Amino acid sequence: MSDENSSSSGIGWFLAGLGLGALLGVLYAPKSGKETREEIVSTALDAKQRAADLVEKGRQQATEYVDRGKDYYEKGRTQWSQYVDKGRGYVGETAEKLSAAVEAGKHAYQTTTTETDA
Repeated sequence: MSDENSSSSGIGWFLAGLGLGALLGVLYAPKSGKETREEIVSTALDAKQRAADLVEKGRQQATEYVDRGKDYYEKGRTQWSQYVDKGRGYVGETAEKLSAAVEAGKHAYQTTTTETDA
């Protein structure tokens, strides 16, 4: 029976301490409930605005990076076109020189064979 009294007395002391803690919390709270709620709402709105600002800043940076990437792509494409054009010019010049060399070789061969036949 002593155990039953002890456990109910422990619960009673616990509830008394809980009530006293709540009372002291209300008495010594720095702000009223309304002020606390208003502060929570204000803080939440500020956080929402900061988040929106960060999202906008992120969008601007992403757009800047995409634009920069497009510029690099276009520069690379232009350079590639220039290299291809130079290569075509080089191949054309080399083909002309080769044709001239072949013609000179043919002419030399014909001249040499005609002179040896005569």
